[in-house]
Amino acid sequence: KNKLKSIKYGINERMANKMRILFMGTPDFALESLKAIYEKNYEIIGVVTNPDKPKGRGMKMIAPPVKEYAIEKNLKIYQPTKIRGNIEFIEEIKELNPDAICVVAYGKILPKEILDIPKQGCINVHGSLLPKYRGAAPIQWAVLNGDKTTGITTMYMNEGMDTGDMILKETVEIGEEETTGELWERLSKIGGKLLVKTLEEIENGTANREKQEEKDASLAPMLDKKMAEIDWKNKTSKEIHNLV
Repeated sequence: KNKLKSIKYGINERMANKMRILFMGTPDFALESLKAIYEKNYEIIGVVTNPDKPKGRGMKMIAPPVKEYAIEKNLKIYQPTKIRGNIEFIEEIKELNPDAICVVAYGKILPKEILDIPKQGCINVHGSLLPKYRGAAPIQWAVLNGDKTTGITTMYMNEGMDTGDMILKETVEIGEEETTGELWERLSKIGGKLLVKTLEEIENGTANREKQEEKDASLAPMLDKKMAEIDWKNKTSKEIHNLV
């Protein structure tokens, strides 16, 4: 009993020294970041994710990967259909009193009312080297455009779309035959590690804060199914290769 008490005390003591985190994310890309902060014993006071969606021929309701992990770890789950103008949800977040909100591929733009809640700010993990490829599909566009490198950026969020001050970056090379799916998986793991490092620097008061250069900014909008059509006549073999 004494041994169990000391183990429990040790865990609680470590968590007491960590920030209280509200995590917001939805797909498997976000899951790696949630895993990373959970395994580093951060106090995760809640997980916000998108509602379950019907999938497949039977249109069975499927939970997002982040929700499945939160259930497994017995974390409090929130699935609001909307957050903008959702006074009840915003008040609930205020009551949770998070030190920081970590946002990774959540899928909704946060209103100022939520951005202003955490003492240490809202921290985002983005799948590009900002300010390049702001938007919903940075990994896909890096592959589509045949880029040689890409990476992960962590940043303080503001009301703009991926326009906040940058904290940390990590650059990776893109393989000649690497698909979006393969790059997605690699970057998701890097994103988790970089988020932990970012939180540690924020805790220590050593976090960088670098403004984005607007002149270098570009957008990575959501993909359209029409883009899947191959234009054999006007596109080069390299462009077709990157599209596939």
